[in-house]
Amino acid sequence: MGELLGEIEEAYENEVSQKDSIIEIALKDIRPNPFQPRKHFEESSLYELGESIKNDGLIQPIIVTEDVDGYILIAGERRLRASKLAKLKTIRAIVLNSDEQKMRQFALIENIQRDELNSIELAHAYGELIKLHNITQDELSTKIHKSRTHITNTLRLLQLSQKTQKALIEKKITTGHAKVLVGLDEKQQQLMVDSIIGQKLSVREVEATMKSVKNPKAEQNVAKELLSYDFQALKERLSKLGFAAKSSTKSVTIEFNDAMQVEQFLQLLSK
Repeated sequence: MGELLGEIEEAYENEVSQKDSIIEIALKDIRPNPFQPRKHFEESSLYELGESIKNDGLIQPIIVTEDVDGYILIAGERRLRASKLAKLKTIRAIVLNSDEQKMRQFALIENIQRDELNSIELAHAYGELIKLHNITQDELSTKIHKSRTHITNTLRLLQLSQKTQKALIEKKITTGHAKVLVGLDEKQQQLMVDSIIGQKLSVREVEATMKSVKNPKAEQNVAKELLSYDFQALKERLSKLGFAAKSSTKSVTIEFNDAMQVEQFLQLLSK
């Protein structure tokens, strides 16, 4: 993978000395990379990039590979889309020789290195690289210079329901929120997502709520243990009426001297 990434970097670094390999290609002749891991593109951001390319030119060419009836994109999906939105006719491109497996890997690695993927796309990209190279998470961590913890936590997001993943992709919830929801069933996830959106809950607030969602009995027991009352005012009122009383944090005990006192107490209650 390091060699593959280096091949992309080398193509960019040698751009000036390899002018003959950089050509203007008609946008209509370029097909998207079928292995592009990125599925979600913000249109407003693409429009901004398109205007920049129209006004200032394309600073960094896209990378393509030649095909029988045109070209296939290897790297530069945002630049290609933005150029189309800007209604440009051609785009500068570096032409490389590439087979199917390299195209898949180029797309994955470039997007990871550029931080252009949302959390779900990134999780799929990590999984795809692990599968392609038959490597462990530790080995992937070394190759792409990301921490093992980051890779593990990102891959765990794929355990979320499709609705929760969609909310994350659409930025209705954050990655921090999503990580807390891993482990809940689909119904619980939906309830929490609705609460996060509706009540604008922070990650800490969600973590606090999660304690009761994951273990409601324990939460109830804690609540019972913390339940207490101040009966001092009630005791003083009873004393003025001639009744002795004792109290704990949760109860009041009235002591009667005889049956007549009981009758008096009952009469007071009936008034």
